Amino acid sequence: MKILIAVDGSACSRAAVRFVAARLVPHGESGTWIELLNVQNPIPVYAARVAGSGTVHAFHESEAKRALAPAQKILLKAGVAANSRYVVGSAGAVVSGVAARDADLVVMGSHGRTSLGGVLFGSVTHTVLATCTKPLLIVRAKNRVEHKRQAPLRVGIAVDGSKQSRAAVRYVLEHRALFGAGAEVTLITVVPDLLAGYLPAFAEIPMPAFSPENAIELQNEAFESAMRPARALLKARAMTWPEVRLVGNVPGDRIAAYAKKNRLDLLVMGSHGHGVLKSVALGSVATRTAARCATPLLLIHSAESSRKRRDTKARAHRLAPV
Repeated sequence: MKILIAVDGSACSRAAVRFVAARLVPHGESGTWIELLNVQNPIPVYAARVAGSGTVHAFHESEAKRALAPAQKILLKAGVAANSRYVVGSAGAVVSGVAARDADLVVMGSHGRTSLGGVLFGSVTHTVLATCTKPLLIVRAKNRVEHKRQAPLRVGIAVDGSKQSRAAVRYVLEHRALFGAGAEVTLITVVPDLLAGYLPAFAEIPMPAFSPENAIELQNEAFESAMRPARALLKARAMTWPEVRLVGNVPGDRIAAYAKKNRLDLLVMGSHGHGVLKSVALGSVATRTAARCATPLLLIHSAESSRKRRDTKARAHRLAPV
């Protein structure tokens, strides 16, 4: 497992490093590789000419060291080995490029917003979301609790029956070592409140009238539809995970509230796609959850999951006897 942590010296990035060091890295596991990456903004060409290349290089080294040193100290204190480096360029593009070549998981801190206005994560994190298909763990700065190496890790996976949520379940199954021995994993889905009388997500558009019996029947069908694909993945490995049914017409809010109330250490969700710098690239439920929740959020891109399965099948085909 190659983990890339983007570091800029802020409280956000320190929170991300602390979480990885305390809760996500199996200590002593030789297969885990961590790199701290700092990106320095380029100096304008005219200013660089006046200052000279030596002065510019020294400035970048000094600023990178200022950002990387606190992160290195946190990891060293936790007994976690890590490499570090800095690159000059556009932060979002650099992190995405390095991740595509050298990482299995990208970790970033984010100031975040609790409202749904503006950019949810900040421009750099948003750029990485839009351009990188690698799994991305986002840790909020307001998640200031000192993470202790306690077992087990409490993980919630939001599922809705889609290929994105299947990718999230598959990722956790295929990377159990990342979450630690005995991790408590719960599948979470939200069924509509058919007796509420309106749908908040659609400007209080009136809903058809349902009897309590019909509402329960439809909720049961929705729950089964959401859970069935995840159960199939677990059954193939002779495993079961607890299932939680929440009721509400704004799934993101309900998932965020559940994570907070039950003190989950990590939420895992599927991401719909990338290629545009819009919050809807996450999908509406993931976007809403991200806006409302301070719990560390691991976003799994379904395209990356599909690519890995294709690569695995291709390797198996090449190794098959003829």
